Amino acid sequence: MSEEPPDFEPTGLGQVRFRDLGLTMAGTALEPILDEFAGELGAAGITRVTPRFYLSTEWGVPFETVAVAIPYYLARPDLAAFHADRTGLVEGTDRGDILRYLRHEMGHVVNYAYKLYERPDWIAAFGSITQPYVEEYRPRPWSTGFVRHLPGWYAQKHPDEDWAETFAVWMTPGLDWRADYAPWPAALAKLELCQAMMAELRERDPIVTDDELDEEVGEIDYTIDDYYDEAEPERGEFPPGLAGALRTIFAEMPATDGAARASALILGHAGALARSVFTWTGHFPEHTRALLRHLAELADQLTLAYPAARQGDALVALTALVTSLAVNHAQSGSYTP
Repeated sequence: MSEEPPDFEPTGLGQVRFRDLGLTMAGTALEPILDEFAGELGAAGITRVTPRFYLSTEWGVPFETVAVAIPYYLARPDLAAFHADRTGLVEGTDRGDILRYLRHEMGHVVNYAYKLYERPDWIAAFGSITQPYVEEYRPRPWSTGFVRHLPGWYAQKHPDEDWAETFAVWMTPGLDWRADYAPWPAALAKLELCQAMMAELRERDPIVTDDELDEEVGEIDYTIDDYYDEAEPERGEFPPGLAGALRTIFAEMPATDGAARASALILGHAGALARSVFTWTGHFPEHTRALLRHLAELADQLTLAYPAARQGDALVALTALVTSLAVNHAQSGSYTP
């Protein structure tokens, strides 16, 4: 988002050490967004807690601090494109999306600043913060006990995330959360508790003010490739019968004139599919991208094609196939139930 060009070729980004990127938030599109967020905090009556923002590898708030880590790639468009290519999901696609994540992280800041997680009413509503934190959580889509905010039914991951998501919904400007969650009384009760707590804390100074940083980008010695290679998931087993499923999709639209390769369709929409599937099923983007690469390989082996004029039909059928597989995997850890 900065106007300054990189000092190296974009194709060599992976070999650059994070600390050598020379990243700051000054002069980037993040600056006005953070200014806008400061206005949101004031409007919400959050004036006694002052978060400290810094660039790191991903979003987060170190436990018992008020320091908010923002993904390094949001400081520059080429880094965001690189991240999207490696993971399939940019957490902060535009101004509105970045604000959405900031509200969530501010929920953690408030939780730690006031040690809300020790309060009996907080524990009764959200659960114990000592509950194991499982990265590969299995959400129940459309559960009425949790708010919807970040993709993947993220409130269901852990009590700390349930609070942060509830807080983010409560804080969202112009949102009539009482009307939105009236049909979901359990989620609404959490929002009402958040409202009561924030009214109570409005004039109180925080208990915790530590703003120590964790993995600030200017101090990270390893390369960008090292980071993504470490995070790359192992390729799991795919169910038998996928070749037949692809044949079924594309046999219904035989290609004659104006044929387009099925694999190009699959890979060309991999990013959008990964994000949407994650949003509504909880199936992680990295797993969806691996599945789509496998489907593209099968499509090439089978030399599958379709009439270019029917791309919409092909994409709808492909989305339905991938979503059905993703639901199974998100719920059971396997593509076959």
